[in-house]
Amino acid sequence: MPTAVRFIACSLALAGLTACAAETPSTNGSAAAGKPGKIAVAANDTDCKVGVAEVAAGTSTFAVTNGGSKVTEFYVYAPGDRVMAEVENIVPGLTREVIAELPAGAYETACKPGMVGKGIRNPLKVTGEHKALTDDAKLADATASYKRYVKTQSDTLLVKTQEFVDAVKAGQIDKAKGLFPVARTYWERIEPVAEIFGDLDPAIDAREADLAKGDEWTGFHKIEKDLWVKKDISKDGPVADKLIADVKTIVGKSNAAELTPLNLANGAKELLDEVATGKITGEEDTWSHTDLWDFDANLQGSKAAVQALRPVIEERDAALVKTLDEKFAAAEAELGTHQRGDGWKLHDELSKAELKKLSDVINALAEPISKIAPLVAK
Repeated sequence: MPTAVRFIACSLALAGLTACAAETPSTNGSAAAGKPGKIAVAANDTDCKVGVAEVAAGTSTFAVTNGGSKVTEFYVYAPGDRVMAEVENIVPGLTREVIAELPAGAYETACKPGMVGKGIRNPLKVTGEHKALTDDAKLADATASYKRYVKTQSDTLLVKTQEFVDAVKAGQIDKAKGLFPVARTYWERIEPVAEIFGDLDPAIDAREADLAKGDEWTGFHKIEKDLWVKKDISKDGPVADKLIADVKTIVGKSNAAELTPLNLANGAKELLDEVATGKITGEEDTWSHTDLWDFDANLQGSKAAVQALRPVIEERDAALVKTLDEKFAAAEAELGTHQRGDGWKLHDELSKAELKKLSDVINALAEPISKIAPLVAK
């Protein structure tokens, strides 16, 4: 999404969208390795100051404050740019948190002002030993359950993307248009896992406005523009070939990935952030207007992660389970009013009032979901 549009979306969200809300707890910007405390990250348009250069192995909470003029993101990378934790859409003046489980090793932190490029990076050393969250049997079961879900979704993603690619290469515009939102459904359900793998996510899912100067544009949205705007896909064979090759790679990596319980908890929240900043605004599928397919996929993907963690949440906060059930049901019901056959109405067919109702139910759901990661990290 263009930075300006993201800023507008999140500014409006101050009146209602929790997915963009400030989180401003006290932080410990000088905590040494082995000492508890939230790690303050001061981000602006040119700098990314992390309060510590070394932390103890285990769970760490990063509180990222954006003091710049651009919307920013924060990442913790393992070698090879494997994403260990991320928080997106940090609008100017706000603080957002993310919890990461980090074994001993060498990492990098990165702030991405404008949400483009490789980011402003700093080394982060993690030392010592820790008891992995998956040493808890219920958390281990939750992670294994979610991995099975990821496998079923990623396997179908591969099948449906191949069908889409075949239609594109055959020049079948109408067929490719019909397959575009279907293939993306399986991508959007597991996007937090896919985003772990560095450059593969933007290669598959980057929008034109997301590109930094000199970036090559590939993936779903490049073909989307050619289908709906140019109405000419005669030159998209190489783009389609790269798309299916990248999807095959990410499916293999996703199925082999060692996930942590925090991947599930953070991922459930990230998917709602995606809805709030991309789908409700109509900026995700700019030309096809098939944003509600993605909205539904994000919602179902978030629910799958929460359901995998349900036994743990029930044990640690039974009241939260009841709230989550109620809020998911309300969100699904509101979205369901826009269902059309096996699909959904187009985004540009919805009124501002209807979009506001969708925003409200996502807001109501995002707040209790934000409580899951701290609960898991206990």
